[in-house]
Amino acid sequence: MKKQQGFTLIELMIVVAIIGVLSAFAIPAYKSYVAKSEASTGVATLRALLTNYDMYLQENGEAPTDLTQIGSSSGASSSLGEIALTETSGATFTFQGSGALSGAVVTYTRSNAGWKCTSTIADDYKPKGCK
Repeated sequence: MKKQQGFTLIELMIVVAIIGVLSAFAIPAYKSYVAKSEASTGVATLRALLTNYDMYLQENGEAPTDLTQIGSSSGASSSLGEIALTETSGATFTFQGSGALSGAVVTYTRSNAGWKCTSTIADDYKPKGCK
């Protein structure tokens, strides 16, 4: 008589249950990671424009009102949201889409002491330097 080899139904069900438990922890952690990385990317995109903003202000004596004035070839939008320049606040990044950051706004305000970051991003997702 041949000895049969393989997995029993109970063993397979236990494996499926273990995978379910692990994914119950992994999916929320992954979503949080994605939201944090999107927040950091949005802030970094905006932060990269601030040096050009300062240079334009020094050379022309007035704040830029259009992204093309400070050398942005990508225009006013990125894959995550919209960038806007204003005289009063400096620069803003508004997140779009259906993710955890949808509608959140990051604003860099210029003063004599430098740039200050404020945002409406939830505390769990705020990147360093913009708390």
